[in-house]
Amino acid sequence: MTKITMQQASTIIDAAFAKGAELGLKPLGVSVLDAGGHLRAYLAQDGTSMLRPQISAGKAYGALAVGAGSRWLNAQAAERPHFLEGLNGVAGGRIVPVPGGVLVRDGDGDIIGAVGISGDTSDNDEACAIAGIEAAGFAADPG
Repeated sequence: MTKITMQQASTIIDAAFAKGAELGLKPLGVSVLDAGGHLRAYLAQDGTSMLRPQISAGKAYGALAVGAGSRWLNAQAAERPHFLEGLNGVAGGRIVPVPGGVLVRDGDGDIIGAVGISGDTSDNDEACAIAGIEAAGFAADPG
């Protein structure tokens, strides 16, 4: 199984920040998790608010928990709130079910991690996650 190296995690973060700058976004916090949901890297731009590490990691963690991007979780929260409530309960409250959590897939299509971003609108966070993942040579799966 492919793993996300620290160099690749750094590339993801740098490219996500570059996309945010290109789009003129608010300061971002970016979490890169491995396939087991463990934090590989986190970095925040100056001026982010204090819960960005938890929010960004929660978006990525949720994506990994269900094998679909957090955009899918957002839809489930609207359609089946009882499901999301139960899921977040068994996850210890770690899931943030809004767009911005994107799965990272290797060349074989296997999930090797997820990226979560928080700081701007959820759609903009997701766009930056996709840009970062693709810059590192992986496939982004926003779900």
